[in-house]
Amino acid sequence: MFATTLITSSWGASAMLSQSQLDAFAKDTQLTFAVENNFHGGAGSFIGSISLKNNSKIALPKGESDWQIYVHSVRKIKTLASAGLRIEHVNGDLHRFVPTPEFAGLAANGSLKIEFEAGAWIAAYTDFMPRAFIVSGQSLPVVFANTDTEDMLAFVAPIERDNQLKRHNEPLDYSPIANAAWRYEHNQHSVKVNREAALKRIIPKPQNVDFNRGVAELNGQWQIRFAGRLKSEVSVFQEDLSEFGLKLDAKADHIPTGESPTIYLKVESEQGRYESRSGSYKLEIDDDKIEIIGVDNAGVFYGIQSLLALLSKESNGGVTAPNVEIEDTPRYDWRGMHYDNARNYHGKDALFKLVEQMARYKLNKFHWHFSDDEGWRLEIPGLPELSEIGGYRCFDLEERQCLLTQLGTGPFKSGSGNGYLSREDFVELLKFAKARHIDIIPEIEGPGHARAAIIAMEARYHTLMEQGKEADARAFLLSDPEDKSEYLTVQNYTDNSFNVCMDSTYAFIEKVTYELQGMYREAGTRLENLHFGGDEVGAGSWTQSPACDALFKDANNGIAGPADLKPYFTQRIAKIFAKRGIAPGAWEDGLMYDRVNPFKRDEFPNQVFTANVWDNIWEWGVADRAYRLANDGYQVVLSHGTHLYFDHPYEAHPEERGYYWAARYTDTKKAFGYMPDDVYANADFTRNGEAIDNLEALVGRPLPKLEKPQNILGMQGQVWTETIRTEEQVMAMIFPRLLTVAERAWHKASWEGELPNEKLRAADWQEFSATLALKELDKLVASGVNVNLPVPGAVIEGGKLLANSAFSFLTIEVSQDAGKTWQTYTGPMTVSKPSDIRLRTALAGKKYSRITGLE
Repeated sequence: MFATTLITSSWGASAMLSQSQLDAFAKDTQLTFAVENNFHGGAGSFIGSISLKNNSKIALPKGESDWQIYVHSVRKIKTLASAGLRIEHVNGDLHRFVPTPEFAGLAANGSLKIEFEAGAWIAAYTDFMPRAFIVSGQSLPVVFANTDTEDMLAFVAPIERDNQLKRHNEPLDYSPIANAAWRYEHNQHSVKVNREAALKRIIPKPQNVDFNRGVAELNGQWQIRFAGRLKSEVSVFQEDLSEFGLKLDAKADHIPTGESPTIYLKVESEQGRYESRSGSYKLEIDDDKIEIIGVDNAGVFYGIQSLLALLSKESNGGVTAPNVEIEDTPRYDWRGMHYDNARNYHGKDALFKLVEQMARYKLNKFHWHFSDDEGWRLEIPGLPELSEIGGYRCFDLEERQCLLTQLGTGPFKSGSGNGYLSREDFVELLKFAKARHIDIIPEIEGPGHARAAIIAMEARYHTLMEQGKEADARAFLLSDPEDKSEYLTVQNYTDNSFNVCMDSTYAFIEKVTYELQGMYREAGTRLENLHFGGDEVGAGSWTQSPACDALFKDANNGIAGPADLKPYFTQRIAKIFAKRGIAPGAWEDGLMYDRVNPFKRDEFPNQVFTANVWDNIWEWGVADRAYRLANDGYQVVLSHGTHLYFDHPYEAHPEERGYYWAARYTDTKKAFGYMPDDVYANADFTRNGEAIDNLEALVGRPLPKLEKPQNILGMQGQVWTETIRTEEQVMAMIFPRLLTVAERAWHKASWEGELPNEKLRAADWQEFSATLALKELDKLVASGVNVNLPVPGAVIEGGKLLANSAFSFLTIEVSQDAGKTWQTYTGPMTVSKPSDIRLRTALAGKKYSRITGLE
């Protein structure tokens, strides 16, 4: 159906605020969100509030008026009226408050509290969204000044009480809330970490490493000789060497080097046991010779990354690398990262930085989620509305200029999260990724999660219809004006499903795919895998669609009712992609008839059909889908929410950013401990924080074994960006957790198994985390990448302060005067006033963690 036209109404009231009155009111009125009580409706609802403290000289009049206040609330508000205001759900997260005859008014210097019941719970400041605003008549909307910020504490009341910190009490929420004492216990270990070994460690860890005595000292006298086919790899190598101050002459390998020390880059397909795995390599470093031999170009590139990881810039300006012999091969062919750019766009630089760092750590699949309900982030020739309207959110209730504002963007196109990547910039990104052996897998989300595309094509329709071009108007239409279907999605949308019964929907997919292929070809590469989403389609979609009813009446097409439409859509998409030589990809629930039965694999003509398996909420009973899909012939990419969703907070604390539906938190250590070869072995806790002792008993039925391990392609991390509005924020959510994906996707640790060896895992983690602290975090920051530093743990024992960090060798700083001055923590220290103690971790004075006290 067409998205509902959302027009503000003049309620017949005489009271209307002028632009200057709106400006003054919003500037000086404090709007504050608060969690009143999470222990209200079990896990199903909580009590929240919005308070207005009117510090302006403008009064809101009693009774009905023409003003409305709009807020972004990701928890759908159930209450219909409060404090004399009618509460309306507009769509998605947007709600508005409209004065009724019962409204008592808000005098200058007065206060108003609006309590409401909303879905689920809120236990983190970032669950609330910034940029609430007020409108009146035809005046421009005005953002409440105190909400126009990324400082959540400026407009969210403190979250301190038990019924705010915990998500619910029926059932009990067992997850411990992080504080200094909990972190101290959580970080405690008995492992003795070798600093030198940590400094020499390469992430991801190679299969076989043998360090020898001595070092190679690199300077401008060194040369590079390379097989001709490696010209692109050498170009990137030289760029990377320049960061160490090295400018080395590079020539093809038929040119003699004389007596100069040389780096040799070669491709030899025969390398013993690693010969069949793309990306395998050997690296040998001697005093005056470095040799990298790859089974293919990718292998040489990864050998180069290992060399770069070992380079050290000395205090005298020299560059050294330890003498070593390495023989290495990747564990999986699919080593990836998924980046949701649709919910919020963070700029071109963020994309290039992410791809660059993926390459440094030998990741090779970049899943770019560029379209969803809240945005379309890529220019498509011939369909300018997709980016010009779908790339922006603002206050346009008719949605002819932009999408309905969502996720804290506020009422203006200048708000956070807006923008898109031009075609030219995407071609540049493709070239950049190709040079670093990274495949970009774009995602055209559908049939659900498609509101941005739907609204853009409706705007196109209206424009062309006004020009009398009906055929053109309908050519790429994704919605049926006669569709009366009603549904509400998990993200509270009522109109975000493609109409899968209209041929114009598939013409749209063909058009976008055609343009994408053109971009890949211009970049000198191929579009080999195209994701179409498939997940979280609103229940009730297409149930009252005339176009679908017509399909149901055709006795020869195998479609009898709405339940047949998702597989029908998937079949049509699969055939479109097959004709173009493209492997389709989908999220797991887009490939399931029900909880346990995948769509028939032989209905799809594609040799490869990838499935991202994410839903391993163990007690929900569908965490065996990875094996069900693999056994049925799909190629599975492990993408599990409990360990690999990096939009989840690093710890259970209200000041941490992110959603926490799959796990209460996912710290770097937890992500490091993921075991991709045994999905069930990762079952540690339920969503409530209860330990899982018997997974089969929890699920209540037999769990299938993996019969076709060859169909597990690999794994990838995910970041979804509903609460992530800036480049700094998204980088801190991804890094350093992305390095754990690199580690596990490349290297199978000796401690992995159905019953992991916890002693070996602890030792491996401590060395890995020490490597982060001693060198990798510094490298990331030097490359302009924001990183998250773990908040330290601390206790007072025997009158002395004891502190530790989740990362060995990470600097801890202490303040004894509530944060005014700081000193480096070197060991147990006497403190006079524990209430004034503050702690943080630090990275060479350039980056600090969140500050904690001892309470």
